[in-house]
Parts: sequence; structure tokens; C-alpha cells
Amino acid sequence: MLDPRVRTALPFALLTAILAISTSSVFIRFAQEDAPSLVIAALRLTCAALFLAPLAWTRHRDELQNLTRRELIPACIAGIFLAVHFAAWTSSLEFTSVASSVLFVSTGPIWVALFSPVLLNERLRRASIFGLIIATLGGAIIGVSDTCTWASGLQCPELNQILQGSAMWGNFLALVGAWAVSGYLIIGRKLRTTHSVSLIPYIFLVYGLCALVLIIIMLAAGHSPFGYPARTYGWILLLAVFPQLIGHSTYNWVLRYIPATLVAIVTLVEPIGSAALAYFVLREIPTNGVLLGGLLILVGVYIVSRQSRAG
Repeated sequence: MLDPRVRTALPFALLTAILAISTSSVFIRFAQEDAPSLVIAALRLTCAALFLAPLAWTRHRDELQNLTRRELIPACIAGIFLAVHFAAWTSSLEFTSVASSVLFVSTGPIWVALFSPVLLNERLRRASIFGLIIATLGGAIIGVSDTCTWASGLQCPELNQILQGSAMWGNFLALVGAWAVSGYLIIGRKLRTTHSVSLIPYIFLVYGLCALVLIIIMLAAGHSPFGYPARTYGWILLLAVFPQLIGHSTYNWVLRYIPATLVAIVTLVEPIGSAALAYFVLREIPTNGVLLGGLLILVGVYIVSRQSRAG
């Protein structure tokens, strides 16, 4: 039974997380004017981990030092998943629109539902399979809208050109981001409930390892974290504070009290906020194909998530 204060706080916490994470795409786009995506992702998580370090080591030192292997290993894996998520999704914004990217990365609830029979002991129903088909169709429509023209009837390039197109590559990277964030949510749910790891030590470990992995990837790609304009570091700082420390940390707090699938359902609201910000700030107008495909994705995700919750 949830504490009444927690029950009251949950809707406000989820709303705060949605609003904070919805700013992510726009901040990334501004930072990408001068810095590569991997640099942005690595510095974002590095700043977040550094901000948490004083609190983690002053108030939670004993808990950090007493974590067992059964707690440390899943937390490290969650950090790796989060690193893959940020590396893939942030890079996707270089190749496709904000609307397409966020809609693909928001298919996470589908993958949470698909992994649930093994990892969360949840049964996948026929309606869930139907929802997955709908969402896949929506993704195909978005892919076509980004690579085809409708000037005088539907005109598309050859299949090999479509698969090599930048928009399709961006959409695929966003999908990889969805797969990775699904693993991150599932591990977070299991670790926060079965092992009772408190919030600050958990997110400090996850963000810290995620930052380390992203730094390695960034250096391996030949990028440097230095030499960018001050405004770029300002955008990255905003990414660390709002989407990361406020948005992701709030989701991790909520995972202690409600299932990962339900948290994933709430993330469906994020594309609306991100697309709205992209329209007003970046003047990026989604095409009709993106809108239709996005609607199908959201419907499919909702069906899968709802059935997963019911099961």
C-alpha cells in the first residue's frame, strides 16, 4: 500500500519529468550547431554525475560502500544501456526531424512489453501483438514520409537508396535508443524494488558509468570535449539540469512505486511536448506522414502498454 503522500506526489512527479524531458530535443539541436552529438551526450552525463557527486559522497557514502555485487552489476548494466540510448538517440537528431526521432525513441513501451514475459513475468496478449503491428506500420509510414515526395503522386527512391538515406538512418538510431532505454527502465524497476537501493546512490552510479562509457565512445570517435563556444556548454548544462537531473531522476524515483511499463506509458506524452517546442522554437513543421505515422505509433504503444499492465 502506497503512502498517501507518495500517491499524491506521483502525478506531479510524472508531470515534472515529462515537462523536463520534453526540452531535451530542442536543447540538443541548439548544441549541435557547434558540437558533435557524442560530445553533447558525454558532457551531459558527466555534468549530471558531477553535480550528484557531493550529495552522494556526503549523505550516502555508507550505502555506496556497502552495495553488493548483485546491486552493483545491474546498476552498471543500466548505465551501459543509458549510454547506448543517449549515443544513438542524440546522434539520430543529426539525420532526421525532432518529431520522427522522438516518436521512434518513444516506442520504448512496446519493447518493455515484449521483454516483460521473461524479465518482468508479464504475459504478452494477442492485443499486444496487434498493437505492435500498428506501431510498426506507423514507423514504416514515417520512414516513407522522410524519404519520399508527394508532389505528383507518391514517388520514392529505390530500396537501396531508402536504406542508405540519412532520415532512415536517423530513425533507426532513434529505434536503437528505444531498445536501450527499455533495458534501462526494466533494470531500474527491478533494482529499485527488489534490492531497495535508494535514489541518489542508484542514479549516481548509473549516470557516472554512463558518462564514462560515453567519454570512451567520444574519444574513440576522435572528438574532443574542449574548444566549443560558451553558448554550447550552456546548452549542455541545461541538458544536464533539466532533462537529466530533473527528468530522468524523477522517472527513477517513480520506478520504486509503479511498474516500468506504466512509467513507459507516461513517456508517450513527451513527443507532444517535444514536437510543440520544435514547432515554436525551431520552426520545424512535421509532415502529414509523420503526424499519421506518429499517431499509429502512439496508438500501438498504448495498446501494448495497456495489455502489459493488465497482464
